[in-house]
Amino acid sequence: MTRSEAVRNATLVDRLGAVRTDWTLAEVRELFALPFSDLIYHAQRVHRLYFDPNQVQISTLLSIKTGACPEDCSYCSQSIRFETGLKSEPLMDLDDVMEKARAAKANGATRFCMGAAYRSPKPKQLAQIAEMIKGVRAMGMETCVTLGMLTPEQAHQLKDAGLDYYNHNLDTSESHYKKVITTRTYQDRLDTLEAVRNAGINVCCGGILGLGEKEQDRAELLHTLATLPQHPDSVPINQLMQVPGTPLYGAEKPDGVDFVRVIAVARLLMPKAHVRLSAGRSGMSDETQALAFLAGANSIFYGDKLLTTENPEEDKDRQLFAKLGITPEPLAEQSAPTCSRRLEDEQLAISG
Repeated sequence: MTRSEAVRNATLVDRLGAVRTDWTLAEVRELFALPFSDLIYHAQRVHRLYFDPNQVQISTLLSIKTGACPEDCSYCSQSIRFETGLKSEPLMDLDDVMEKARAAKANGATRFCMGAAYRSPKPKQLAQIAEMIKGVRAMGMETCVTLGMLTPEQAHQLKDAGLDYYNHNLDTSESHYKKVITTRTYQDRLDTLEAVRNAGINVCCGGILGLGEKEQDRAELLHTLATLPQHPDSVPINQLMQVPGTPLYGAEKPDGVDFVRVIAVARLLMPKAHVRLSAGRSGMSDETQALAFLAGANSIFYGDKLLTTENPEEDKDRQLFAKLGITPEPLAEQSAPTCSRRLEDEQLAISG
């Protein structure tokens, strides 16, 4: 490393912990290039500025309308274009959704997420889902839905129903995106995020590793997320759950260390966001998940299903949490940081 590179690297490290939306792609690449131990150290240090390092937010995800989606996302079991053996099901009844939400709350979930396989919802469907949102909110849980693309008017309708979070992932970098999906554009996704943000709904947005992307694509994805007008409140990092019959079945799986590296960089770029260790956990060892939590992941999906793919059994998650000394994060409240100084002092130290 040359002297100028060392100075630039030191300057970047000194600024870590500040909430910024002016990251350059070169800076993101520098973070990816840090030695693994240094990256994990800084990610854990920054994580402790804003979160209790031993608490994890718990969400449950339910497929409220399954299959028959017209999109051609190359990873998805629910696309009507691929023969995956998945049976399509209509939108669930309100009472059935409420029963699932009550069970999720009893098992410790503080956020109930509902996913429907739509390109975009129709007015009647949106009205039915609005009633589900109201019902879950009445139980004292946070609500999240993922319904495909939204217009500004639809986003406001969901906001009026009391929706807390809307999930709409970018999946990968803009340059790699067209190799994965052709039925909607990257700008379509950004437009939906803008509609959600302008309606005053919290944004949940992340990506998927294992789509045939390179490290450059992962850096570009995180750079896009970290330079949105406002950071997503929740950033799910998924590992592709390969489904027979989809074009990406048999794709090379991401290395565990590389996966954790993405978690750590996401934590540094978006220090106040919940970084969710999302799909793919069923194929991860306890050690890989522990490294991900150490790198700044502080949210998971809890329950044996993620829409149509498997997730670790609840008992296994309880055992892992007990082994690591992790407890669920309280609803709508972040515990005080466990660092030795007050958060305000830490922020002053960062800026000064």
